Amino acid sequence: MQSTKPSAENSGTTAEQYNGFTAEERAAMKEHAREQKKAQARRGSRAEKEAAAERDVLAKIAEMPEADRALAERIHDIITTAAPDLTPKLWYGMPAYARDGKVLCHFQSAQKFKSRYATLGFSDLAALDDGALWPTAYALKELTAADEQRISALVKKAVG
Repeated sequence: MQSTKPSAENSGTTAEQYNGFTAEERAAMKEHAREQKKAQARRGSRAEKEAAAERDVLAKIAEMPEADRALAERIHDIITTAAPDLTPKLWYGMPAYARDGKVLCHFQSAQKFKSRYATLGFSDLAALDDGALWPTAYALKELTAADEQRISALVKKAVG
């Protein structure tokens, strides 16, 4: 007769137990905490703080693998051109663009969470509402001129 008593293998006490977050997600949360501490510790005028935050974003982009870096550089240029009033900042270790300190959109490299494509995501503050169903994130593998125009239009709509 087989025992109905739970074994260590199926009782959730193994090393493979699900704990809610992947290692990459936990790393992103720790990175976010460091970003918050760094931002709070900055001294100087608002313009100096924003310039330092943009340097952080550009440094993070420079660390990315080539394919992600090329996309992130283009996305950065598109967003800062389409919406110069948005402030670049790091958000969970990703380049993000904020208005009044609140993230409106962000770029996530494919490498960040071991995904097959990078993404451009928008928060609910972007108000990209289009009926009852609309995308809030876009997969990116490469950018054509038409893609760049579409992203520019989305960003302009998001800040409008």
